[in-house]
Amino acid sequence: MSRLILPGLAPSVNHMYRNAMVRGRRMRIKTEVAERWFADTILRAKVWQRGNKWSTATGKVVVRLWFYFPDKRRRDTHNALKALLDALEDAGLYEDDKMALPQIIDFEIDRKNPRIEIEFEKMTG
Repeated sequence: MSRLILPGLAPSVNHMYRNAMVRGRRMRIKTEVAERWFADTILRAKVWQRGNKWSTATGKVVVRLWFYFPDKRRRDTHNALKALLDALEDAGLYEDDKMALPQIIDFEIDRKNPRIEIEFEKMTG
């Protein structure tokens, strides 16, 4: 089974939301950048799902992650997990992200092609 490859990086929780007033109430809403990232990620994940004949996982699923950063700036791979796991759930790779077991395998620098590579494995038993 091939890896799902997502270009660029997922937004961190700090960059995913902004404060806004909606009908007189203060709320946190997704930023435009986060909305575009979610839409693109969901589309790519659905295309990968069809191409790999992946049926939606109903139980636990291991999500193995490789991060390729654009530069040596200090980053925390864990900050991307919330957005990433939510988007993969929205794409239908698994029913509930509480069943996703993320494993960050490695991170490297790739100035020309920053990305996230993902492998999935359904748990049995």
